[in-house]
Amino acid sequence: MKSVQPGKNISVSVENITPFGLWLFVKEREYFLSYKDYPYFKDQTLRAIQNVHLLHGYHLYWPELDVDLEIDNLEHPEKYPLRFKTVKSKTVRSTQAASSR
Repeated sequence: MKSVQPGKNISVSVENITPFGLWLFVKEREYFLSYKDYPYFKDQTLRAIQNVHLLHGYHLYWPELDVDLEIDNLEHPEKYPLRFKTVKSKTVRSTQAASSR
């Protein structure tokens, strides 16, 4: 009878979080995700960032952040020119305040 070793096979983990981004270890490879390119990770909790799952062997999913990335996006970013952009909200004056001037 073969014994099963304790623990589990970890195929994805967050290795480090820096002021500039985070380091992922996925299937024996490391990737750096900068906050400039992946702003949805900035200002998130440790728990939310570290709660990442590898689905189907190529799909990364952060359920608490509702973020999905494919490993191919990390390996070949030139194939995916569209990037997430944050939009700064403009302060809009109310009609009443504008008309009282």
